[in-house]
Amino acid sequence: MLQAFLLGMIAFIAQSEFALGTSLISRPIVTGLFTGIVMGDIKAGVIMGATLELAFIGSFSVGGAIPPDVVTGGILGVAFAIASKSGVETVLLLALPIATFTLILKNVYLGIIIPMLAHKADAYAEEGNCRGIEKMQLISGFGLSLMLALIVFFSYLLGSNVISTILNSIPEFVQRGLAVATGIIPALGFAMLARLLLNKTVAPYFFLGFAIAVYTGVPLTGIAIFGGILAVIVVNLKDGVQLRGAKAVEESEVEEDEDF
Repeated sequence: MLQAFLLGMIAFIAQSEFALGTSLISRPIVTGLFTGIVMGDIKAGVIMGATLELAFIGSFSVGGAIPPDVVTGGILGVAFAIASKSGVETVLLLALPIATFTLILKNVYLGIIIPMLAHKADAYAEEGNCRGIEKMQLISGFGLSLMLALIVFFSYLLGSNVISTILNSIPEFVQRGLAVATGIIPALGFAMLARLLLNKTVAPYFFLGFAIAVYTGVPLTGIAIFGGILAVIVVNLKDGVQLRGAKAVEESEVEEDEDF
């Protein structure tokens, strides 16, 4: 009961960014750490959270597209995997269906409850009632947080023993397949992110980092440091060129005014 309550609190706080601002505490790499603390296995929580982060790395809302819920998927996936003493491959099997199911409930809330609160906020706006508008904003945000907290609380409270039984009944060849999928799904997450970010401007830098990693053996930390330095240099060069261009335009305008 206590673990279920604490996991629900983690979900509530993680989703509270909807009302308080985006801080990325909802990401699996963060919730995995706190879930590991609650479950008594910090190392497993960090490893499983990082694995889920790779799988969900491209899961961000873009326009009207809402991705699977990383809060409940990350927390319950890690919690069930630790409770059943399973490996990293199991956390992906658990997290993805949970996140997809929660997305359905989340869409119901976003499609029905929030529009009702928004109309109420419009009425407060016509009255000039700023406190009423703020209240609707907070209710909409914390209401979603409460919904996810309750999902996590009751799911863990009712499902930990059931999940353990199901996992123990999975054949060995399926578990080996899950171990292979553990290596593939993070690559899929990176591919989803790359599809959003890669263009003809940044693609050369991506392949430059890849070539350095393959042919020089420099670790990823070194490549990240090198990339950060290169980004600062490129930005400063662009700013310098723009500044010189602006000065040239000003000088030419001054000369034309003097000639006139």
